[in-house]
Amino acid sequence: MFDGIVMFSGGLDSTIVAHHLKSMGLRIKLVHYVLPFYSGIGFTHKSVCKAAESLGLELEIIEEGVEFASMMKNPYFGFGKNANPCVDCRIRRLIHAKTIMQNCGASFIATGEVAGQRPMSQRITMMNSIEKRADVKGILLRPLSAKHFPPTIAEEKGIVDRENLFDLKGRSRAFQLEYSKKHNLVHVAPAGGCVLTIIDPSNRFHELAKYSPDFGINELKLIAYGRHFRISDKCKCVVARNNSENQILIKLLEPDNNYLEMADTPGPIGLIRGEYTESDLSQCASLLARYSKEKNADFANVELVVNETIIKTVKVKPASDETCETLRI
Repeated sequence: MFDGIVMFSGGLDSTIVAHHLKSMGLRIKLVHYVLPFYSGIGFTHKSVCKAAESLGLELEIIEEGVEFASMMKNPYFGFGKNANPCVDCRIRRLIHAKTIMQNCGASFIATGEVAGQRPMSQRITMMNSIEKRADVKGILLRPLSAKHFPPTIAEEKGIVDRENLFDLKGRSRAFQLEYSKKHNLVHVAPAGGCVLTIIDPSNRFHELAKYSPDFGINELKLIAYGRHFRISDKCKCVVARNNSENQILIKLLEPDNNYLEMADTPGPIGLIRGEYTESDLSQCASLLARYSKEKNADFANVELVVNETIIKTVKVKPASDETCETLRI
């Protein structure tokens, strides 16, 4: 049994919230949501696990998948500057977290949100809208900005001491940094944010939605990896940038997917998505050769692999940089 659960990114804010609630004598469970781009392909989420371990709290990791892809097809609140459905994502996670809360006998869901810290999802009016649409009014506790919101049921019942909560607002991190230093907290270092807020993956998503509106979860995951090339309306090629991406692309293969690999030297692999002609196949092979050790060769041999069987070898001239830039998404 727990008093409350904390939606735990492992970052500074949620780590402070978890630590502070625990210091109040509350029994806390941490719930960490993993974007589909890092789900089901071998990531171990070590940094988040380390942050949770340092707090001495139980951690549940939720790897997101098909439901996230469905949301991306038509987010109710739309996208942010790029392809980020921040509001819809927040609502979906809160709905899921409410079920976890109920199943473990807890009274509230706590987040590391700070009113006014983010322009899209943390304006007070939007935070209230999110709370209402996720049906978590009265059970959603925001300890860092609690004084800017009405008391939750847990506060009214005395489970959580409202006087021991905070009134932060805005983008300053001075308080959090001081708190973290005082208590020697271990937290995940700030990163570049959600993949969907980054221009290149965002452009790949919108391009994917245009040509394959019924995209699946693996196609969505792919926008975070490799170099993407539009060969035709029906065909796309994705070339790995390093061996790590080779392994990820292999894991994202689907039964009807074909891939390319260099025949004579180690190098990147390339996924072929959709229907393709012999001309398209040669173009994909040429692109693959350009990013291999044979990029300056007159010709290179590229193998087409289907269901782990080499079907044919294609002899091509490595693509020029101009061609790559013309086709690149």
